Amino acid sequence: MKRTTYVIWILVLSILAVQANAQVSNGLYRALTDANSARVVALGGLPLPVHDGDLQTAVFNPSAISPEMNNQLTMSYVGDFNVGTHFGSVQYSHTFNRLGSFATSVQYYNYGNMEYASESGYTDGGTFNVSDYAVTLGWGRELTDKWSIGANLKYAGLQYETGRAGALGVDVAVTYWSYSNWAFTLAARNIGRQIFSQELNVENKWLPFSADFMASKKLDHLPLTIIMGYKDIQHWNKLYEDPLDLAGYYDPITGEYNEPSKAAKFFSNLGCHLIIGGELAIGKNLFLRASYNYETHRTMGVPKKRSLVGFSAGFGVRIKAFQIDYALSRNNIVGSPHFLTLRMDLSKF
Repeated sequence: MKRTTYVIWILVLSILAVQANAQVSNGLYRALTDANSARVVALGGLPLPVHDGDLQTAVFNPSAISPEMNNQLTMSYVGDFNVGTHFGSVQYSHTFNRLGSFATSVQYYNYGNMEYASESGYTDGGTFNVSDYAVTLGWGRELTDKWSIGANLKYAGLQYETGRAGALGVDVAVTYWSYSNWAFTLAARNIGRQIFSQELNVENKWLPFSADFMASKKLDHLPLTIIMGYKDIQHWNKLYEDPLDLAGYYDPITGEYNEPSKAAKFFSNLGCHLIIGGELAIGKNLFLRASYNYETHRTMGVPKKRSLVGFSAGFGVRIKAFQIDYALSRNNIVGSPHFLTLRMDLSKF
């Protein structure tokens, strides 16, 4: 038991050390940051502290990889019909008795064909393709009945017209389950950097690192699991001064900037780090899910205008060896991408 405790603390301290020295990312490699499985999206798009053998959770939380996922296959599709982008992923998991449980995934993001244009906006009808992709190999192991650890090794690539780039990264995570139906996950994702670039001028080569602390509580007398999280531990200040001043901080007559109070800044920053969601089980085969992300609402919504930006919702239906999950995520005021995931237990065929 002491050896297990030492391993866990070494992992936790490694996460915190990386987090303390994290570099600001370049904003690229979207396949490493955006969730595309329906259940994860509906519950906030972060590492889920759950332990129910769902392979969908493995990409963001490798410590969730377990023998219950053995021989599972998932296929996900994401469509944003307003802008014509299409994303997809495939995952498979297998458990080896002595080595632990492994999960592999391939994610592909196709942004569609774009027109060549000059600086003045002139187009000649020519088009080019823009896409991201990522290949991940994950490993997880249950150390005790309360602790599990996991890690992902991933390669991410970009293809923007004739420009190409590639990067290597790792994720590490640890999960603790208590006997009172609480679960806690600490995860550090996208530790790594770009390894090559061809015709792409990228000054900052670090991957979009993030450290997240997640908790879940399964209620005793209601089939509801509450998901709570504090994301981006490594970066406190998530506020910025909007040059368009949509929130109306500048006085239109005097031109003076009415800076928000320190208390308002503190609570806005805190809210941008928090996320909350829930999953309600109706019987054994139907699940309803929803979550709210204040940061998305604040940055992608329109100030002083009511909207559902920041909300995500979905459901899951289990039919024998299959599970179908659907989610709708309101990321902006223009449209909402649709997420569809099919999970199959190949051992039952």
